[in-house]
Amino acid sequence: MAQPPQARTERWDDNEDGPEQQAFKPLTREEASALRQQLPPLSPWRVLMVQVAVGVGLALLAALVTRRVELAWSVLYGAACVVLPGALLAHGITSQHDGMSPVGRVGRFLWWEVVKVACAVAMLVLAPKLVPNLSWLALLVGLVVCMKSYWLAMLWRRRPRTEAQGN
Repeated sequence: MAQPPQARTERWDDNEDGPEQQAFKPLTREEASALRQQLPPLSPWRVLMVQVAVGVGLALLAALVTRRVELAWSVLYGAACVVLPGALLAHGITSQHDGMSPVGRVGRFLWWEVVKVACAVAMLVLAPKLVPNLSWLALLVGLVVCMKSYWLAMLWRRRPRTEAQGN
């Protein structure tokens, strides 16, 4: 038996979360500004720089440990499958788009995300032709490690100077 619309919406009015729900308080403009200064936005270019460094470092480590250059090239190509499409996305979303509506910005982001994925897939399809003696396992290691290294960029954020540190 279907409930009338009023009975269904009354369930949402109940405070099932207890005091936690009541403790929420929207930030004032000043509090939001202070929070933005404490947590500066993370640039996609910084993430890409970290991913390049991790990819090159991992390729050098693979070459030193295994003494097999083809493994190093495979790891490096796997890292490139993350970095180059990521650079396309970063370029697309950080280029000038003044006056664009929020919907237009979301559409632009989605378009560049599709371009990024298509580029990554194309690079993976071309990998056997471009990398001599390709090791898919090494490529996969380079790709996954590079893809998951974004958290290093988050640790490496610029810290804003506070008044206590001096100007």
